[in-house]
Amino acid sequence: MKKTRIFWVALYLTGCSRLDEVGKAPDFSPLEGSYQHHAMYSSPFPQTADMNDPSDASSLWTASQASLLGDRRASHRGDILTVVIEIDDRAEISNTTGRSRSGSQTMAIPSLLGIPQRLDRELPEGATVAEAVDTSSSSAFSGNGSVSRNEKLTLRIAATVVEELPNGVLRIEGQQEVRVNYELRELIVTGYVRPADISRKNEVTYDKMAGARVSYGGRGQISDFQQPRYGQQITDIILPF
Repeated sequence: MKKTRIFWVALYLTGCSRLDEVGKAPDFSPLEGSYQHHAMYSSPFPQTADMNDPSDASSLWTASQASLLGDRRASHRGDILTVVIEIDDRAEISNTTGRSRSGSQTMAIPSLLGIPQRLDRELPEGATVAEAVDTSSSSAFSGNGSVSRNEKLTLRIAATVVEELPNGVLRIEGQQEVRVNYELRELIVTGYVRPADISRKNEVTYDKMAGARVSYGGRGQISDFQQPRYGQQITDIILPF
């Protein structure tokens, strides 16, 4: 009884938390406290003595990113680069399974030194050892399955270098949110990239990202309407049939 009360109280509190959002547009996710925020506000690494030479200010051949021929690709914590996501995957799987089995067993003792006849007199009426066991069984199974999937996604998002690993690999993270009326669309991408895979345009494709995590979804009135109600989700989990 106590567990039932706790369940209904938890369900009520969950519903009340959502009631606060009625009539309001979904809030943006705060950037403060995220890895991007810390990377942006972190102190940059000190430059080398050669790059601080005043004579480099008038030269076209300096290695700084601000120079005319400098490399403007992201390479340090807090730098920004563009992630190009172009997914066009297609998968088709089909399989067929068939199985059948049959078996039979027969055991009888019609004659053995008169012993079966003596045993028949002691057995209940209609029972005899002349046909002691006669069984047969058969089973059959047939199954078909197929999967057809087609996914296409084309997106571009600015990401921030949030960490420089000891082996030179960069960990990046990007988040983009667009709110239209009462529906919020959000795109999140994280992963690891090598500086050598970043193009001269300061772009990197998602297929060159290790541990890539791409999330494209939304929240709001339309997204809530498309989801089953809490009660239906709970019954789908609890009910065994």
